[in-house]
Amino acid sequence: MKKLLKLGAVLVVLAGVFLLSLPTILHKAGLHPEYTGPTTTLPGKRALIIATSHGVLAAPGETEGPATGVMASELTHPYYTFLDGGMEVDVASIRGGEIPIDPQTLQFMIISPEDKRYLDDATAQAKVKNSIPIADVDIEQYDIVFISGGWGAAYDLAQSPELAAKVSESYYGDKAAMIGGVCHGVLGLVNARDRDGKLLIAGRRMTGVTDKQIRELGIELTPLHPETELRKAGAIFESETAFRDLFATHVTVDDEQRFVTGQNQNSGLETANVMMQVLAARTK
Repeated sequence: MKKLLKLGAVLVVLAGVFLLSLPTILHKAGLHPEYTGPTTTLPGKRALIIATSHGVLAAPGETEGPATGVMASELTHPYYTFLDGGMEVDVASIRGGEIPIDPQTLQFMIISPEDKRYLDDATAQAKVKNSIPIADVDIEQYDIVFISGGWGAAYDLAQSPELAAKVSESYYGDKAAMIGGVCHGVLGLVNARDRDGKLLIAGRRMTGVTDKQIRELGIELTPLHPETELRKAGAIFESETAFRDLFATHVTVDDEQRFVTGQNQNSGLETANVMMQVLAARTK
């Protein structure tokens, strides 16, 4: 009996050690990698981050299910990259008001340093709680337009004619904005049109969360999947893979250097930094 108790105690300790080590293990495997590339500053420039207003993970047409929304890091990583780079940063969403943040993405095993910073940042929280409705955004005021992902984005980004129109307006505006996003956020690009009425992203190199990652996570009930929709829109889809695509990352700049897209939740820091670098090089 004593041996069994000792064995049980050892197993409990080992389980505790494993749980405490889980954030480090996931990080080393590729989740939320640190950004070690070049950085730049853009004082006086303005960035807009756009996120979902949808907060329920359910089959299309259903209204009950687990809470979801934007993945925390897909909002906080670009937000603090732009802010620390001297930019003024605003936050918008499809309907405006409070943006739902997927609670699972703030769990201890995957929460990032930028997420923790956000939880202590009353100014950032106020922007997320009182986001600007996309229909009310003066999009031509922004030098960078970044669209965040998360499961909620599958339900309302591509479905928003207002967002599609704003992307097109931003593309043709006087500022010739850098436009992009990560993961499911790229769904906000698929219905934007050029001046001839053709899909704006057709023929452009782009990335987003892969169909493989969605299958591996077992969340295929969402109405739209980024890889599938980018391909339908005529984009030239690029991605990296891993033993699980949850740990892969890839960032793509289109040949015109107007769109920068990131594959998934691991790509936010690099995507935001690359957007700033391309913009800085253009304005020298």
